[in-house]
Amino acid sequence: MKRATAYLLSAAVTVAIAAPAWAQEPVPTNGAARQVPSAATANGAVQSGNANAGPDTSDENAAASVGDIIVTATRRASPLSDVPIAVSAVTQESLQNTGANDIRSLNQLAPSLLISSTGSEANASARIRGIGTVGDNPGLESSVAVFIDGVYRSRTGVGLNELGEIERVEVLRGPQGTLFGRNASAGLINIVTRAPEFKFGGVAEATYGNYDNYRFVGGLTGPLIGDTLAFRVDGVYNKRDGFYRNVTAANGTESRVNDRDRYFVRGQLLFKPSDALSVRLIGDYTHRNESCCGAVYYGQQEAQVPAGTVVTSNTNGTTVNTTGAIQYNTGNRIVDILRRQGAVFPLAGTFPDPFSRQVAVTPGQSYRNKTEDYGGSGQIDWDLGGATLTSITAYRQYKAGNAGDVDYTNVDLTHRAANGNAYRQFKTFTQEVRLNGSLFEGKLDWLVGGFYSREKLRLVDNAVFGANYGAFAACRLVATANPAAFLQNQNNPGCLGTTPIAALGGATARQALGSNFGTLAGTVLGGLDRLSQLNNLGDQRSVYRQDSENYAFFTHNILNITDTLSVTLGLRYTHESKDFRANFNNNNTICPQQQNILSPLIANQAVPAAGRQYLAAIVTLSCTGNSSTGLNALNLDDGFDDGEFTGTGVISWKPTPRLMTYASYAKGYKAGGYNLDRSDLGGPNGVFAARTNADAPGLRFDAEKVNAYEIGAKYNIRGHFSLNVAAFRQEFTDFQLNTFNGSVFVVQNIQSCKDNLGGADRDNAPAVPGTGACPGRADRAGVISQGVELEATMNPIRDLTFSAGYTYADTHFRNNLVGSSSGEALDPALFLLPGRQMSNAPKNVVTTSLAWTPDIGSNGLSALFYVDSRLSSDYNTGSDLAPEKKQDGFALVNARIGLRGRDQLWAIEFWAQNLLNQDYIQVAFNTPFQGAGSVANTQAFGSTSNALYSAFLAEPRTYGVTLRSRF
Repeated sequence: MKRATAYLLSAAVTVAIAAPAWAQEPVPTNGAARQVPSAATANGAVQSGNANAGPDTSDENAAASVGDIIVTATRRASPLSDVPIAVSAVTQESLQNTGANDIRSLNQLAPSLLISSTGSEANASARIRGIGTVGDNPGLESSVAVFIDGVYRSRTGVGLNELGEIERVEVLRGPQGTLFGRNASAGLINIVTRAPEFKFGGVAEATYGNYDNYRFVGGLTGPLIGDTLAFRVDGVYNKRDGFYRNVTAANGTESRVNDRDRYFVRGQLLFKPSDALSVRLIGDYTHRNESCCGAVYYGQQEAQVPAGTVVTSNTNGTTVNTTGAIQYNTGNRIVDILRRQGAVFPLAGTFPDPFSRQVAVTPGQSYRNKTEDYGGSGQIDWDLGGATLTSITAYRQYKAGNAGDVDYTNVDLTHRAANGNAYRQFKTFTQEVRLNGSLFEGKLDWLVGGFYSREKLRLVDNAVFGANYGAFAACRLVATANPAAFLQNQNNPGCLGTTPIAALGGATARQALGSNFGTLAGTVLGGLDRLSQLNNLGDQRSVYRQDSENYAFFTHNILNITDTLSVTLGLRYTHESKDFRANFNNNNTICPQQQNILSPLIANQAVPAAGRQYLAAIVTLSCTGNSSTGLNALNLDDGFDDGEFTGTGVISWKPTPRLMTYASYAKGYKAGGYNLDRSDLGGPNGVFAARTNADAPGLRFDAEKVNAYEIGAKYNIRGHFSLNVAAFRQEFTDFQLNTFNGSVFVVQNIQSCKDNLGGADRDNAPAVPGTGACPGRADRAGVISQGVELEATMNPIRDLTFSAGYTYADTHFRNNLVGSSSGEALDPALFLLPGRQMSNAPKNVVTTSLAWTPDIGSNGLSALFYVDSRLSSDYNTGSDLAPEKKQDGFALVNARIGLRGRDQLWAIEFWAQNLLNQDYIQVAFNTPFQGAGSVANTQAFGSTSNALYSAFLAEPRTYGVTLRSRF
């Protein structure tokens, strides 16, 4: 916090000193002078003669000057400083300077934005103001939508491709529930690529960097038929070694993980038969064959309560550590089991070494996957005289492999084989039509439109328990009963030794463990024996399908009451229809055996509680995620229809030509869907019985909704200085939260109960109906995001540009949380959420950038000196907020220095990203199957915690040289 405050004060002082120098700059004083000619035929008409019009940009360079970037956030081309919503605009030059190849690099330039990727790049998550969609479940749509040239991309990760030549990127903050094709509850990233031009030109670029990084970029544009038909072709090729070194490479497993091997090509035609009509056709193709994404161990401590600590047990099954005292053990029993099975990582002891960037992959397994993303779009802009018609038609396909050694250790506990039976695929058709114009001599700027989309999502999965899972799982349960290593023999059935041990009075380990359960001894030992045989079993090719059909009608109208006062009203109706189907091919025969033999005893209250708990653990580890041959007879089928009105209202006022103020309200919406994971079938206790087709509706989650309020101001002195300020509050109901608890994915709609739950959302009560449920109305917003944003840009002298941004976002869960609007109890794994800051939501972020391009002599040479930074306060990276997943505050710095010829006909640049080689993580998570419980569980409930945690690391320092030519 101190670092963030210091950074903010530094930026504020700079602004305060510089601003008075430009106070006497002449400004346009009437509507005609503020009119903006259209700079982007692909994005709609320009307002003219109204309160939201901007300064004259007849000089083609004016559009790039401070505060005058032309944006289309309202589907009308307007200067950034005249758009009464919170939007950041980033130019091609800014992205080039920071080294951006895809949208992740926007983090450095937009303080309210955070983009991270997890198990694969297809699972990337974007957050705006701390709000985003979490996890690796494609059944959830993105809270932050991505549009490229007006075309919706099905998920954020689908937008993580090379960008090629672009015109700009707009980051719209807050819900976008009116204009853009798909509703977005948190915000939107709008990417506008460079269109064909009727003047011949191009770009060529070659880069070499550390990690043997090769990158080549080429682009060419020009006329084909006079001023009627123009073309553009862009291409990118990138190959780089991985950031992780695999120390167990064998049997075809790669030696480097998280590498790059990709190419991208985009072709365009622009047809302009007249000034009134333009048609833009775009086709693109991306191919990736990359090893992604490895993870390292990040936490491996074991904790328990100190001797003598009082842990009370309550009648509802909860426990309480009355003092909160904990102690860390000198080892971790889960680590010890893995080490005895031959694990290279985790390291022995309780402290990992994550930033050595070494991983151990099971020989024969791989993270290498192919990704194909391609599609085409056609956009028609037709000036009808009194109105302009815009039509965008698009079809896209995306397919990404999902193979991986997903236990993140060389001991084979679970994996997805690279045999073509693990992937996700989207097929998406979209059609948007807009008609806009003006009436009453510019007093009313109106827009009406419609949108249709049809998306077919297929998820194919082949996750299995690995060759070493059975022995590991049995040894884990033996160690749970008694951590003494001499009891375990991983080569024996049930992981139990059969040799008499003096310390046990001559009894064997098998006899000693069995004696703890009395008459249940044979049943318990038999269950452990069967569990130890659970190897190389699971999904062979299970298929989930979610088909979505969406249509919407919308209107967005700006009423210019006076030359300085305007009111914007927008309304949208969206109808969503989704159909879900799933078929399974699973060969886990152990699970139904365990269910048939052990589940009746688990349900029998006459059986001692300790025995029932241990038997439940055996069944859980045998059937984790509902993995069972019993699924094969199912044909899951469900569907729903949903409709919702959303909209916006804005009042904007320009008390002076340089200052615009506004206040707004917006209602946002994100469609519901299905949890594409069999683990949630039957709810929390689903593993204890065979599942049926009647379980399908239980995978459904509801739509996410938000009411957002914002006030703001934008001050602009053209070409010299701009300052944007916004204060916001957003209230989310039915917030869609996807959580991985170490074994399965859980999706809940987070709500707040109006009644006081008396701490029932913070305890460890068993997740059964009625415990922790809301007895009354669960209709309060469960998530609140509120804060302040500042963005400033200035040109104190020629060729020098300084930008700074600050975001304070208090994005937190409310108290008295439940898991749905019907009052379903919050999952016990989420007991830390009530009243806490959300994951991946730092409260303070400061970004700065400085670019200086001085002339060198008078022969056209110029230099480039560039540096940017992002300073973030602490935040937790896990959706369950386990303290082991915390990321401390850090600063990230990029820099670039170069020499350029006249008109940038040639340039050479030396660059570094993450210049200071800052070590930090993107996301930490419970390592699959490897232990249970956070230190927070020990502190609150008195249970022993030994869960291992892994993390997806951010990129280390990279550096290199780039040669570029623009002509």
